[in-house]
Amino acid sequence: MKSFRNRLWPSLFVALAILALLTAGCARQAVNNQPTSNQAANGQPANNQPASTATPPEIPPVSTFIMDFGEFTSPKTSTDDQGHQSVGTQLVSFNQPNSVLLSMGDTEESRKNWNYAALNVGLWNVVLVVGLVVPVAAFVESFKHEPVQNPDYTWVWTYEVPVQGDIYSAELHGRYIENGVRWDMYISKQNDYSNFHWYYGESNLPATDGYWILKNKPSNPTDLLRIDWHRDLSDNTNDIKYTNIVPGGPENGGYIFAGVTSDEA
Repeated sequence: MKSFRNRLWPSLFVALAILALLTAGCARQAVNNQPTSNQAANGQPANNQPASTATPPEIPPVSTFIMDFGEFTSPKTSTDDQGHQSVGTQLVSFNQPNSVLLSMGDTEESRKNWNYAALNVGLWNVVLVVGLVVPVAAFVESFKHEPVQNPDYTWVWTYEVPVQGDIYSAELHGRYIENGVRWDMYISKQNDYSNFHWYYGESNLPATDGYWILKNKPSNPTDLLRIDWHRDLSDNTNDIKYTNIVPGGPENGGYIFAGVTSDEA
C-alpha cells in the first residue's frame, strides 16, 4: 500500500502541473483575443462589427439625384474673346413644346442643339417633379434628420415628409458594403400602401461615384429610371445621367446627360 502511494503522488503531481500549464495557456489566449485600447480607439469593437460602421454613412448630395435644370430656364450669359458679355434668350417654358425660342448671339446649329436639349430637359423634368415628386421630396428631406443604427449595423433615417397636402412616412436605409454604401428608400402612405421600395442605389465611400434605380409607383412597381452620377471634389466638376429603363418600353435606353467640366463652364 505504501509503495502504491509512493507511485501515485508523483503521477498526480505531474497531472496537476500539466493542467496548470494548460489553464494558463488558455487564459493567455483569451487575453490575446480581447481588443486592445488602441483597437477600441480606432473603432474596432469586439463584436465583429466592421470599423467603418461605427459612424453613419454620408448621404450623397442632392445634386446626385436631381439634375440642375436651371441652366435651361434662365437667361444665358456669354462672354466673347474681348471679354464683353451678352445675354441671350433661352427656352424658359415647356408648356408649349412646339414653340422653339432661339438663343441670340449663337450660330444656327448651336441654337438648334440648345433648343433640342432644352426641350428634352423639359420632358425629363416632368418625369421627376410630377411623376416622382414623392421619392424626390423624401430624398431631399432625409438631410434634415439623424439616423439610428439597427442591430444589423444598418443606419436608418426615419421621418415624415409632406407632399401636396399628404403626409408620407419615409425610411432611408444605409448599409456599408465592400468599398461603399448600399441605399434603400421605403415609403408608406396611410390607408394606401406600406414600405414601398421606391428606389435603391450604391455609392462609393468618398461619395464621388454611384447610381440610383427608381421604380415607377406603388401601383406599377416596374423599373423606371436609372441615375448615374460622378463628381470630383478637387476641381468641382460633376456629371449626371438619366436613363429610361422601363422594361420593354419604346424609349428604353433613352437618356439625357449633363455635366460641369470646370468652374467657368
